[in-house]
Amino acid sequence: MGKFNLKETGFMSGILEGVKVLDFGRYIAGPFCGALLADYGAEVIRIERVSGSEDRYVTPVTEDGQGAMFLQLNRNKMGLTLNPTKDKGREIVRRLVKNSDIVIANLPEQTLKSMGLDYDDLKLINPGIILTSNTAFGTTGPYAERVGFDGVAQAMSGAMDMTGQPDQPTKAYAPYVDFCSASLAAFGTLLAYLEKQKTGKGQRVQTSLLQTALTTTNSLLIEQEILNVNRVASMNRAQTSGPSDTFKTKDGWILVQTVGGPLFERWVKLMGEENWLNDERFNDDLSRGENGELISARMSDWCAERTSQEAIQALESSRIPVGEVLKAKETLNEEHILKKGSFIKMKYPTMDKEYSVVGPAIELSENPGQIKTRSPELGEHNVEILSGLGYSQEDIEQFKIDRII
Repeated sequence: MGKFNLKETGFMSGILEGVKVLDFGRYIAGPFCGALLADYGAEVIRIERVSGSEDRYVTPVTEDGQGAMFLQLNRNKMGLTLNPTKDKGREIVRRLVKNSDIVIANLPEQTLKSMGLDYDDLKLINPGIILTSNTAFGTTGPYAERVGFDGVAQAMSGAMDMTGQPDQPTKAYAPYVDFCSASLAAFGTLLAYLEKQKTGKGQRVQTSLLQTALTTTNSLLIEQEILNVNRVASMNRAQTSGPSDTFKTKDGWILVQTVGGPLFERWVKLMGEENWLNDERFNDDLSRGENGELISARMSDWCAERTSQEAIQALESSRIPVGEVLKAKETLNEEHILKKGSFIKMKYPTMDKEYSVVGPAIELSENPGQIKTRSPELGEHNVEILSGLGYSQEDIEQFKIDRII
């Protein structure tokens, strides 16, 4: 049986060239982990239901309902449809696993077992296989069998309670827990792969949404544990420094963020409030946070007399961190983002307009990541992949009839 070879289909090479990945991931945490590996040359096969996995159709933007999230998270991958619950589907999985290095599957434990993707089964096929999985709550503890999404982890970590207003906990619009979990999963996968180079043995890599979310709020939790401060939400105003808040200008909004004495000193000089440097209410970051309403009020008065660009130019001239609050349509046309080349323009067969995929966020001087291929259509590479596994055209046609692929 010959090994499948993605290079023959025009897929890119890179620092992870030759690393073969099976991506059974869904939604964000699994697929983005696979995308990160693919951006740096890993050969990644996205495997989904015969009719298409549900995450393919979230936030539809194409004529046939393909979703924006799918278009972002499955670039640089091949696409295979498969029903691994049928015997012939399981045999295909076994052949794939035998010739792969990594399996990604952010699925509940029972689902992994029903699909033959639990680690005990996988390592019998390939002792060197690495299984990377992300769950909502981890695989131990009272909630191990529960399901959940990004927002559930935000809620339980304390983040939502500190976002928005005291009487209205607010979830962040951007699913940062998912993306952070995916990044940690990719990091863990590479650690396991490095260890495999030494020992020849694979291992299981696990992340969970809740553990990731707790990581982001850990300092809040430590402060509560030691000092029992019982903080409450204060919208965008920071509570341990200032001025750190959003401010309305003549024509929009800006966010200003100062932390530490040197930045505060530059800010008070810009405001013409040098006497505040000797005011005990503003001695350090914590006291400035405690008196943040007063500081934000002064900054609000200053911003109200200026346009966003006038305020930004003045603040930048004093080297004070500032950014304009942009709408999505403005972000797409922001000068720095465009000139830096942050977006990669791509086309999809069932959509006339080009769409913008954000390029790799990690910049390597010698081995840069690249986005060369769009996300695959449903089952687009079935024939190439299965042929590479040694199946005949007749076999493949029968798989279609039997709804194996």
